[in-house]
Amino acid sequence: MSSSVLHNKFARLGAENYYSETACKAFEEDIENINALKKEKNAIILAHNYQRPEIFEVADFIGDSLELARKAEQVKDVSAIIFCGVHFMAETAKILNPKRKVILPNLEAGCSLAEAADAVDVMKKAEELRKIYPNLAVVSYVNTTAEVKAVSDVCVTSGNAVKIVNSIPYNVILFLPDRNLAAYVSQNTSKKIVPWEGECYVHEEIQPDEIRKLKEKCPNAEVLVHPECRTDVLSLADHILSTAGMIKRAKESPSKEFIIVTECGLSDRLLLEIPEKRFYKSCQLCKYMKMITLEDTRKSLEQMAPEIILPDSIIRKAEVAIKRMLEYS
Repeated sequence: MSSSVLHNKFARLGAENYYSETACKAFEEDIENINALKKEKNAIILAHNYQRPEIFEVADFIGDSLELARKAEQVKDVSAIIFCGVHFMAETAKILNPKRKVILPNLEAGCSLAEAADAVDVMKKAEELRKIYPNLAVVSYVNTTAEVKAVSDVCVTSGNAVKIVNSIPYNVILFLPDRNLAAYVSQNTSKKIVPWEGECYVHEEIQPDEIRKLKEKCPNAEVLVHPECRTDVLSLADHILSTAGMIKRAKESPSKEFIIVTECGLSDRLLLEIPEKRFYKSCQLCKYMKMITLEDTRKSLEQMAPEIILPDSIIRKAEVAIKRMLEYS
């Protein structure tokens, strides 16, 4: 794709300085090099919905956490997975592909939510709770480290958390690490939910007043809200959905206008993929997601590094929780 085509395509995003003709020329060169390197290295690029729009141009698959986990499990006949997302997502891909190289273009791309739960603390809390509630399960959001997944009974994503909690044969759930997602699940189950006190800083910073103002300006717009948001934000939603659910709703709904309440990268993807509809942002940027650049991605393909390395013992234990999630999904 030429730099002028890229420039015209990205113009819809309204970031003219970032997507200038000069910048798009550099993107064009990186995109050409990345596509050539993918063939040379027999590699595939998986990208999360919150990535930079230029990353979408080189991705072989774009999705939310559940879709990416499924895709990582299904990957065949490639030597390496380049994961354009954050650290815990690349770890999940490695757990599902222990004999395949998994590369994260920037190891600094972490997650404040994943860092909120430590495996040792989780085990201690579960042990304490099981003295009171013997029929307790540790349910971990995929936004956790591999070590935490390894001490969990099952993993969930925002899109399947309610379904899985209601399906597993446990009456009490230690749900971690996101207290907001735990509150949403609690409202949709008869089971007792014990929340971990973590939060996604991106979704926690979204304020209800921002959405009310947008609703006043755009009264016909559907409000699509991610369940990691606070309860007072969820109360303003027409639909509470994962990012994959938001994309599906935006494509299938007769509505022509939407207020997208999650990390801003999803709005960018929707603006590019559904140009006939209008998308208004009530969002925050994730500094970790935005650490991944085209230049980093090109260098990671050239060097086949930095590679995600996990102990075999952690992979084996964490795989159980992840595969249970995929089965229940």
